[in-house]
Amino acid sequence: MTYSAAAASAGELETVKKELLREERRLAVLRFLRCPQMIFGAAVIAALTVLILLAPVIAPDGPYVMDVSNRLAAPGAGHIMGTDTFGRDLLARVVYGARISMEIGASVALVSLAFGMIIGLYASYYHFLDAVLMRICDGISAIPAILLAIAFMAVLGASPRNVILSLSMVYIPSVARIARSRALEVRELTYIEAMRCLGASSARIIWRHIAPNILSPVIVQTSFIFAKAIVTEAALSFLGVGVPAPAPSWGNILMEGKTVIFKAWWMILFPGGITALSVLALNMFGDGLRDFLDQNSK
Repeated sequence: MTYSAAAASAGELETVKKELLREERRLAVLRFLRCPQMIFGAAVIAALTVLILLAPVIAPDGPYVMDVSNRLAAPGAGHIMGTDTFGRDLLARVVYGARISMEIGASVALVSLAFGMIIGLYASYYHFLDAVLMRICDGISAIPAILLAIAFMAVLGASPRNVILSLSMVYIPSVARIARSRALEVRELTYIEAMRCLGASSARIIWRHIAPNILSPVIVQTSFIFAKAIVTEAALSFLGVGVPAPAPSWGNILMEGKTVIFKAWWMILFPGGITALSVLALNMFGDGLRDFLDQNSK
């Protein structure tokens, strides 16, 4: 083959690659547009993110400024969501509470993803670790999440960091079990056996060849854990063992509102509504993401 012919073949190959990439992107956009749940969830999550970032602009006085003479004021021009039992602006409390609640949820999801992947991968590859790690995960999973989280918080003490640690320990086993079940399938594939025959190290096989192929179901599960962590953190704060007052959290705002629910309905409606909306959006995003990542979905 002459040099010019080889150059022409290389040019045609590059053109074909670009066309394939363009077609893959087009199909990805079509799959995304066919997932209305994912679009709705992503839009709500994006709106919450903007709300959190613009918190100093939306509520310049912050969530701690009190006006006792104006306590339990109904929603109006001065206070869009009204005020709480100490005269603090409820909009500021809810917006800054979104920052804390979403930060805790995201941190728990990331920690659970990292440690769950490690436990699941090594448990699937080494049988002696499987017998130990999975029995520990079974024991943790057998206890209701809220009870286990309360027990951890009783030991560690109430603070946002301890809430993250407690909820991570609660939800790591669910990620580990999914990672392990998927990794058990992947490790029996032919190309993994070929890598072993070629002398590849265990670490290389686990992280370069097994881990990338189990990310899809694990990431979907992580999105659900994000939503569960927000609900559980709100429950812990509502019970008084989560984020301590006066720091704003959707849970402790609801705790303050339950004593005046018949006098100040807005203290339950607004924080409860945004909590429900965020959890619904995250669950819908997770469902849509599962369909999006499924290459066989219509």
